[in-house]
Amino acid sequence: MTSSLPLPPPPGPYGSHDPYGPDDPYALLDPAAAPAPAYGTAALADLLPSVAAGLGVPPYDAEAAPGLVLEPADRVCVFLVDGLGWELLRAHPEYAPFLTSLLGSSLGGTGRPLTAGFPATTATSLASVGTGLPPGVHGLAGYTVAIPGEDQLMNQLRWQPPVDPRSWQPYPTVFQRVQAAGVETCQVSSPLFAQTPLTQVALSGGTFFGRFTGEERMDLAAERLGDSDRALVYTYVSELDSMGHRHGVDSDEWRMMLNTVDRLVQRLAERLPPRSALYVTADHGMIDIAPEDRIDFDEDWELGAGVALLGGEGRARHVYAVPGAAADVHAVWSEVLGDRMWVATRDQAIEAGWFGPVVEERVYRRIGDVVAAACADVAVTASRGEPHESAMVGLHGSMTPVEQFVPLIEVRG
Repeated sequence: MTSSLPLPPPPGPYGSHDPYGPDDPYALLDPAAAPAPAYGTAALADLLPSVAAGLGVPPYDAEAAPGLVLEPADRVCVFLVDGLGWELLRAHPEYAPFLTSLLGSSLGGTGRPLTAGFPATTATSLASVGTGLPPGVHGLAGYTVAIPGEDQLMNQLRWQPPVDPRSWQPYPTVFQRVQAAGVETCQVSSPLFAQTPLTQVALSGGTFFGRFTGEERMDLAAERLGDSDRALVYTYVSELDSMGHRHGVDSDEWRMMLNTVDRLVQRLAERLPPRSALYVTADHGMIDIAPEDRIDFDEDWELGAGVALLGGEGRARHVYAVPGAAADVHAVWSEVLGDRMWVATRDQAIEAGWFGPVVEERVYRRIGDVVAAACADVAVTASRGEPHESAMVGLHGSMTPVEQFVPLIEVRG
């Protein structure tokens, strides 16, 4: 799906142990061999704690030091581009010339991949970014997850049904801690996100500024950086992700939007004030899945046997069994999909570190009795239960490189 570029090999987020190296876990299809995200060293959850440390704000856990080391700066802007995967960016240098130039050492920029976290999906990743915590702790462990004790799913992106945000995700955000330490803090995003529960639990802290266009956001972000001696600014665009879902990442529409994003990054980079740093990152990558590679859960009696609720999304499924059927559901899903997906019990996925080194008790039952993550070009869709999601061309969620790796690109003002 991706093509090689005339660039030096990127440093991997896994250090000396590269699960995508010669001992390829794709050949094993063992949940314990799946390439779990690099929590604690090079995952999205490590970004803002490192930024905060550079601003003189101690970590949430006073005994923990950030595993991701970044050069301190007095003014920091984090620009998150929804859907801008590392592999996709490297495959399209002609549509992202400015970002591509920053993958090396030219123009003072540096670029390397981080891992998004599991599942590689927007609600989970935004919570990881904003709280600095892995999914097993912040608790937004999928696109849709079961509400423990209730026979229904919660969509954590749309926040339906409405659950009390603070009981669902009780930890303060990094933005809140930075603001409390006297650093001027703000978010510059679409006005549509100003009061959403996801913003409340993942991105709140400081002042929210709503601007509709990308150009307005870039200009205001640069302005807010320059207005204070110490500042943390977060800004965001969602349109690249929307184009990928609607038309696919192998489409002219997606490539044109990538070019727009590239120009937005350049616009912001050229306006950075002194003593500032810009970090460009993303929440996940994306992969196009052909119709013939989609398995319709609603039409497959084997996969549906013993299943009470189907959560997650096409490439990262939480499967909730009827009482007493969990072992049988795991056996069937393993037999039917085990050559194309990592299929794990809840405890196996937790033990393998998919959701981070710790899964809190309040999060445990949100995770499916069975968790299935695609390692091949396949998706488990649901034509009746999820008609909108099943119609999407581009999908994401799993731990393959194209979904999991996201850029961390740094520019200094």
